[in-house]
Amino acid sequence: MSADAATLPVSRTWQEMAEAVLQGESITRSEALNILTAPDREVLSILDAAYRVRLQYFGNSVQLYYLKNAKSGLCPEDCSYCSQSKVSDAPIERYAFLNAERLLEGARLAAESKARTYCIVASGRGPTDREVDHVAGVVRQIKDRYGLHICCCLGLLEPDQALRLKAAGVDRVNHNLNTSERFHEQICTTHTFRDRLQTLNVCRDAGLELCAGMIVGMGETLEDVVDVALKLSELQVESIPINFLTSIEGTPFQNLDHLHPRFCLKVLSMFRLTNPRTELRIAGGREVNLRSMQAMGLYAANSMFVSDYLTTPGQKAEEDFKMIQDLGFEVTAGDYDAQKLIEFWNQAKQELKR
Repeated sequence: MSADAATLPVSRTWQEMAEAVLQGESITRSEALNILTAPDREVLSILDAAYRVRLQYFGNSVQLYYLKNAKSGLCPEDCSYCSQSKVSDAPIERYAFLNAERLLEGARLAAESKARTYCIVASGRGPTDREVDHVAGVVRQIKDRYGLHICCCLGLLEPDQALRLKAAGVDRVNHNLNTSERFHEQICTTHTFRDRLQTLNVCRDAGLELCAGMIVGMGETLEDVVDVALKLSELQVESIPINFLTSIEGTPFQNLDHLHPRFCLKVLSMFRLTNPRTELRIAGGREVNLRSMQAMGLYAANSMFVSDYLTTPGQKAEEDFKMIQDLGFEVTAGDYDAQKLIEFWNQAKQELKR
């Protein structure tokens, strides 16, 4: 992470910032930068302020998300961070869109596990009309059979595609900004920041909820990180996933590896204070970059992915449940295929009683 932003004078203490946020005020851009540039000795105080806001709006609940890749690789975009892009030589599994039977099976497991949301994720620049029709048809069946909350991550969308997804029963679309507008050309040239923003706008116009976040650690400046946080606050998205770059061999960013846990905690805290009422999720790269301090991230974030990510492995779900249990937090299963997650959690609770 570039540290070219000088430490700015602190106009309010961390607790004063938290109090202002709880009173409905917004922290300033300078204050957001100060969180990221604060000395490491301030991390616990910053995290305490973030936790105060988290506790007000989300209590001690942890919303869990479980990802399954519905379409892997085969992507024409040149995103430098991504193992599925055309510029990647990473040895990943590649396959076309899963058929209706397999998507419905995932929905059945989600419903049986009492999960709230089922998420359909696909690689690529954006879906073809045929793929949108395929997803829409499956979603209608899922809604009829199970009534699940549906989230789709399909890439760039046209207005008519967003409207068709909404009409079929899709509730939310995930489409990350990934980085700031200034830095976007450094990570991707086959589409623009404005393209991504346009997809969020057409989804909002279609009445869909928005899930959008970023990837930290791609060489952006601290100002870029703040820019994304403030833009997401402006957009009033419903959910923000924060990814910390995992350097994947075979991608252009394979040698980027400079994040440390204390900085990651500052990032999560800054996003909590700039987006106090928004679900904040620790996403990809949690295990690699937060390492032994993973649990502390949940004092700012109220959500996380468990188990594996799209093409990279995470730590075992049992370990995630033990971590949440040790914090004294309450787990809520979210997104799909959560049956085994619930089983792990119930087992962990029984062991605690012994």
